[in-house]
This record gives sequence, C-alpha cells and structure tokens, in this order.
Amino acid sequence: MSSKLTVCGVCEYRNISKPSVVWCSECDGGLCEGCKEHHAASKGSRNHSIVPVSEYQKLPSGILEITQTCLKHSEKYQIFCKKHDTPCCRRCVTETHNDCKEIDVIDDVIQNVKSSNAFLEMEQILAELSGNLQRIRKDRQENIKSLMENRAIIEKEVQQTRKLIDNHLDTLQESLIKELYAAEEKESTKIKHTISSIQENERKISESQTNLD
Repeated sequence: MSSKLTVCGVCEYRNISKPSVVWCSECDGGLCEGCKEHHAASKGSRNHSIVPVSEYQKLPSGILEITQTCLKHSEKYQIFCKKHDTPCCRRCVTETHNDCKEIDVIDDVIQNVKSSNAFLEMEQILAELSGNLQRIRKDRQENIKSLMENRAIIEKEVQQTRKLIDNHLDTLQESLIKELYAAEEKESTKIKHTISSIQENERKISESQTNLD
C-alpha cells in the first residue's frame, strides 16, 4: 500500500517512477501532477473523487487496507452481492455468485448510498465538525499570535525599565564619585594643613636646639 500511495500508478505501468500527489479511491491508485490533469479531463474519470495523498495517508489503517481490486483475480470490483455482503469482480460473479439474485452494480450502490438521508446527514455532521475544527484552529492560532504580541510588549517594557534603571544607576554612580572626590579633596586639604603645622613646629624646635648648643 505504501508504494501505491507514493508512486503514480499510471506512470509506474509505463515503467516511469513519479511521485503521486493525489489518490483516487475509484481507480484505487495514486496520480502524479500530470496524470491528475489527464484524469480530471478524461470522460471516464472526470467525476471521480480525489484527495491529496498527504490527507489520504492520515486515514485509519483499517480504511487504508481496503482495496477495490479482487485479491483472487486481480480485477476491479464491479458487483456487490447482497446475499454474501461482499464486493465481486466479473470472474467472482461467474465462478461463485452466478446463482445469487441480489446483486447490484457497485457504482449504483455507491450512488444510492450517497443520496440516502443517512449519508446526507453524515455529510452535514462532518461539515459542521470540519467547521468547528477550523474555528478552533483559527482560535488557537490567534492565541499564539496574541501570546507573541504580549511577549513582545512585555519584552519592550523590560528593556525600557532596564534602560531607566541603568540611567539611574549611572547618574547615582556619577554623583557618588563626585562626592567621593570632594570628600577626598577636603580631607587631603585638612591633612596638608596639619602636616604644614607639624613641619613648622619641627622647624622651631630644631632652631631652639641649635640655640641651646
């Protein structure tokens, strides 16, 4: 199944390897970009429903394992046997279900299912669910955007506050250093006066000693 999903089935049949971009459940195969355009234009497949391979791969494994090709005969299922509740290929009908009376063409069964009230109701429920999920996703994206904007505002406020604090500390530092220099100058002047006075007294004492001699 993984190779069927990732490789274009049409190109692979021609021994060309190209990655598939969409999956057609009715053709039970992947299609590359070029084959997708041809598939959409072809009369036999233009009404087929296709989905991106990336989305198809997200389906539950039980759904991915469903095949539209008969495992026994390698032919596409064309008939649905109500008696045995199973899809059949052309050879299955001939070999096993030839006597079964309640058989329908699968395309008709699918069309009837798609037009049933239950199917339409399910479509509506899924549409509402998809709408709700989109709203929730957009809301969460808005939450992320709001968080980023608030973070940016707070970050800017922190930077501005930091700048104000830095400016205040710079001013305070400058003021304290000025006061420190002023105090140093004041005390130095006092000490110099004291030293000068001491030196004067030393000179007088020295003169007195000289006179005594």
